Amino acid sequence: MSVTRLKRKNRKDKAKSARRRTALKTEGFKPVAKSVDIEKIKESFKKKA
Repeated sequence: MSVTRLKRKNRKDKAKSARRRTALKTEGFKPVAKSVDIEKIKESFKKKA
């Protein structure tokens, strides 16, 4: 018996794993926490009023 490569299946498997990788990346993504100056924001509201 000779060994043949199933090219379509190989492409499908690679595509499936790529989708899974990107899904896991987006699932585990944490946005960068920026330091926010609350007092400065409160002052800006006082100025507008």
